[in-house]
Amino acid sequence: MSGHSKWAKVKYQKAQKDPKRGQAFSKLSNLITVASRNGTDIETNPKLRLAVEKARELGMPKENIERAISRGSGNGTEGKQLEELMCEAYGPGGTAILIQAITDNKNRTLAELRHLLQNYDAKPANSGSVSYLFKETGRITLPKNFWNDDLALKIIELGAEEIKENKDTVEIYTSPNNLTKLKNFLEENYPEISLEAAIDFISQQPVIISKEDIKNKLEALFNALDEHPDVEEIYSNAEY
Repeated sequence: MSGHSKWAKVKYQKAQKDPKRGQAFSKLSNLITVASRNGTDIETNPKLRLAVEKARELGMPKENIERAISRGSGNGTEGKQLEELMCEAYGPGGTAILIQAITDNKNRTLAELRHLLQNYDAKPANSGSVSYLFKETGRITLPKNFWNDDLALKIIELGAEEIKENKDTVEIYTSPNNLTKLKNFLEENYPEISLEAAIDFISQQPVIISKEDIKNKLEALFNALDEHPDVEEIYSNAEY
């Protein structure tokens, strides 16, 4: 399994160093609000739990997090106006791109994203023409030096669907609904492990990009998309 988004990680690392801290908080607040519509208990709502954990890592005040959850649960009109979009696009080099956005004005956001794509040698795709290339999957990444056969067997027993060993890390893939169970097990039994958990759209048909000019175009496009205030996540099947 390959081609998962590196931009989910880059975005929040960038935000911690970015003077536009308010924009990062705004994006996270919207993400929490939308996620909390499916329940306000972070133990039973994996998307909400991940959003809250990202907010805490970034240093968002507790009252901001609670306010965002309250909006999503139906208290107030602001949260009701927010809408989650998944835009599909074709990028440079024949790549496929999914753009996850949260907006209070769907028409405005779609028009801005179409214009942005055209400026970076990309174009919008019809609904369904790109999304079928991706699978929504829970992913946990941990340092490889903690990995062993006994832990691998336990992880498989707990519902891991695939395990990918890299040079320095191990990636564990599972269903989104099972992600919290696996994450809780690791945190409770191996508190010394620094791990990262996410729900990603994983590419099922990666495209290898070897030409430097195409890489540069993709990097410029992803950075421009990441700067858009409504864009939450970017997924691509491009592999370098």
